[in-house]
Amino acid sequence: MVSFVTLPLALWISWIVAKMFYILPEWERMVLLRLGKFSGVHGPGFFIVPPFIFSVASILDIRIMTQQVEATATLTKDNVPTRVTAALEYEIVDPQKAVIQVSNFLNTIIWLSTEALKNTIGSMDLKELLSNRDEIAAQLREQIDDSANSYGINVRAVRLTDIDTPPELIEELAVIARARRAAEAKQIQAHAEVMVAQKIAEASEILSKTEGGFRLREIQNISEISKEESSTIIIYPFNSDDGKNLAHVATARADLS
Repeated sequence: MVSFVTLPLALWISWIVAKMFYILPEWERMVLLRLGKFSGVHGPGFFIVPPFIFSVASILDIRIMTQQVEATATLTKDNVPTRVTAALEYEIVDPQKAVIQVSNFLNTIIWLSTEALKNTIGSMDLKELLSNRDEIAAQLREQIDDSANSYGINVRAVRLTDIDTPPELIEELAVIARARRAAEAKQIQAHAEVMVAQKIAEASEILSKTEGGFRLREIQNISEISKEESSTIIIYPFNSDDGKNLAHVATARADLS
């Protein structure tokens, strides 16, 4: 009869004694309570926690962690349904707040991040959302970090990993972008033609004021044309019948050859 009483008692005492010893690695911290009140944060190393008076509230991993958050079916400022996925990089800097100030710090951080994503999507046009990823990520980090600090969490970075929009809308944006690039190319070409025309007009004015200027320009043009292969140049006075006949004969021979 005694063995039936002492055996459970011995097992219970063994279990109590075993729960007194803790060995925490470098990346863990223990939040300890004394009679239900916060006593301190301990770790890393070997610890003995006396039973009944002291209790372990939680053991936390203080390494940098990454959590994916997603805002689904959210309308942008221009009423486009968009789903945004972000990667949240965070770490626990105050284990006391992370355990005592909030019942589940991870769920709270995910909720804060999701709400921040939805608010950001709703305040921007789709074009802004697609073209300003880095600026949006920086704003989100500041916004989430301000609230997370109350729970002992430091948000190190936020990265937008995916912005999912309807495929037909992406095609429409691509068409608009191509049309805008074509219009800009035409504007640049037209501007270049205007500049060339202005320079030609300036050159003509200078040549007209210079004695023999146009004649020198003609000679220069002839010199440039003569550099081309298989070219024949015939120069004759204006309204000269002999020159015209000579040019016709030379052209006919070139066609026959």
